[in-house]
Amino acid sequence: MSELTRLTLSDARDGLRAKKFSARELTEAHLDAMAAARSLNAFVTETPDQALAMAAASDAKLARGEGAALEGVPLAIKDLFCTKDVLTTACSRILEGFKPPYEATVTAKLWDAGAVMLGKTSLDEFAMGSSNATSCHGPVENPWRRRGDNRPLVPGGSSGGSAAAVAARIALGATGTDTGGSIRQPASFCGVVGMKPTYGRCSRWGVVAFASSLDHPGPITRTVRDAALMLQAMSGHDPKDSTSAPVPVPDFAASLTGDIRGLKIGVPKEYRVDGMPAEIEALWQRGVEWIKSAGAIPVEISLPMTKYALATYYIIAPAEASSNLARYDGVRFGLRVPGESLDAMYENTRAAGFGAEVKRRILIGTYVLSAGYYDAYYLRAQKIRTLIAQDFEQAFTRCDAILTPTTPSPAFALGEKQDDPITMYLNDVFTVPADLAGLPAISLPAGLSDDGLPLGLHVIGRAFDEETVFRVAAVLESAANFTAEPTR
Repeated sequence: MSELTRLTLSDARDGLRAKKFSARELTEAHLDAMAAARSLNAFVTETPDQALAMAAASDAKLARGEGAALEGVPLAIKDLFCTKDVLTTACSRILEGFKPPYEATVTAKLWDAGAVMLGKTSLDEFAMGSSNATSCHGPVENPWRRRGDNRPLVPGGSSGGSAAAVAARIALGATGTDTGGSIRQPASFCGVVGMKPTYGRCSRWGVVAFASSLDHPGPITRTVRDAALMLQAMSGHDPKDSTSAPVPVPDFAASLTGDIRGLKIGVPKEYRVDGMPAEIEALWQRGVEWIKSAGAIPVEISLPMTKYALATYYIIAPAEASSNLARYDGVRFGLRVPGESLDAMYENTRAAGFGAEVKRRILIGTYVLSAGYYDAYYLRAQKIRTLIAQDFEQAFTRCDAILTPTTPSPAFALGEKQDDPITMYLNDVFTVPADLAGLPAISLPAGLSDDGLPLGLHVIGRAFDEETVFRVAAVLESAANFTAEPTR
């Protein structure tokens, strides 16, 4: 049944409806693939019994002709989404043993749409990282390898487990979250599609918070159409989330017309950063040629505040993390390390429970929020964030979407940059601005590096205009015709 794992989500859905195979057969094929690929460490919690029970329920619905939009489709869930009675740790020791008594809104919507949960995927601890190496469960391996080099590579982060699972054909799709690029960067590194919707399109309720004004739930899939189908099921207003937008959810898949004639596509000059590899520049130029061939019009635009985006992000995100992670103190849930006093218990629990990167960001965040520094750092960063958003607003008076590379490099070897946090942070240089502005953006695989690793192109759109983003991405996907598969 291994051929079932090679289907796209869309094809699997159609096959289930046509009764070419059952939901149980499809789920069993993916459970077998998951067991065979455990060396990747993509999953931190497997839920085979629950998956088979959900598949049986889907088969019963399909037999009655009552199948919902994703009926019987096996998915992986990032371990940042609370899943009722299923271990949810954000890959941190401090949430050891935590089984939520409630379901995140996004996953509840997926189950309502008939999807099947295979298990929970690894992530950088509390979504803080760009390599999926800060998980308390150990690093995740990218299923790709450099040509002639068998060293394990990072899958990107923080949604590296989700991206690796989709790339390795262990799951038909997966949920991710994107705070500074954590859906799109791993999608680029693993040769899959990663969609970050507009802030507020998908509810954050039940998603373990990193930076509340920046966290965006979204899908990781193997095709643009699959991302459109999955986002459709994940989206919608949620009264439990005050940041959830009360806007209608369009039919995203209907936007995949293949026709972008007359659209103006912005090419920002500021994204040509110093030291960018020639192969990234060449891929970007090919993307421009592809949209021209499809009848779209490339337009050079300027996003002058882009150069401040990364510094702005690394003030705002740690500040919000410092506030959000204050709740993890050993009192109510998760890990508790006893001490001689209440303060000592707090200190012992947080020292043992948080990893080095989380501690680093909490310290940065606490510093920029402290008396005497709040105005100098945090308040100034918020003002620059507004200017970055205004840059995009101005650019969209001249274009309908923006085309950039996704990352400044292909995947790198495990441990290669781990001791240099600044270099690690630079992985998000192209993705952070869209998070700060809350705009929809997608990464799709568009070519291979000189050593045979996937490279992504990146499309950014206006707020709540995911339809145009999907429309442009589908045309680029067709032109790129990316058929390469992981070599591991």
